[in-house]
Amino acid sequence: MWILFIGDIVGKPGREAVKEFLPGLKQKYSLDLVIANGENAAGGRGITKEVANELFDYGIDFLTMGNHVWDNKDILKFINDERRIIRPANYPKGVPGKGHAIVINNGLKVGVINLSGRVFLAPLENPFTMVINFINELALETPVIIVDFHAEATSEKVAMGWMLDGKVSAVICTHTHIQTGDARILEKGTAYITDVGMTGPRDSVLGIKKEIVINNFLTQMPVKFEVAGGVKQLNGVVLEIDEKSGKAVQIIPIQIFDQ
Repeated sequence: MWILFIGDIVGKPGREAVKEFLPGLKQKYSLDLVIANGENAAGGRGITKEVANELFDYGIDFLTMGNHVWDNKDILKFINDERRIIRPANYPKGVPGKGHAIVINNGLKVGVINLSGRVFLAPLENPFTMVINFINELALETPVIIVDFHAEATSEKVAMGWMLDGKVSAVICTHTHIQTGDARILEKGTAYITDVGMTGPRDSVLGIKKEIVINNFLTQMPVKFEVAGGVKQLNGVVLEIDEKSGKAVQIIPIQIFDQ
């Protein structure tokens, strides 16, 4: 089984990068499933139904979210009915949407879990104590389980990877928008990367116009963030997974950008 996980999609440039680069990746790797983090897909903050449908039209099968999930209130109108989007599972009970799901594509079943870290982010419920229940539930239907751990601290991400080694197929970490160089298969067969990276404007600061962010650091004055333009990039990882055992065979980092 071949799965592509696309790093955080930022605004219109990120969506255009998906449109431009995804067809080639599908052809090259004969992908069975495409998952992407879409929490910044609408103007750099949150997501709308229109933007989600645009990404689905471009070939993305399933979207995960993160700490910006509620930034665009339009999501509250459709997240309960949209089976192709999940938000972090460690929000309190009663919050709209779901945090884990079974995705069926090309006759294959894949479990997906979305979690948010707590170091330097909102103090949601403890993802370390909650995740095992979700894994056990999904494992009743499929051995192939992908975790999107949306977190800031590298220590928290690495700890989650080691804790889930052998229990899930992959722990793909998101949020910090810079692809790390540690993609590997852990000792018990789980694919891991500390951050999958960002899909959006390459010549930017995490997707935002670099001049705005530099000025903020220089002056400490409040600024309005604006999504950058220019060269587009797609960051992600391709996962080869044994569909019978759920073990990862390989993880291939992807970095593509306009020439």
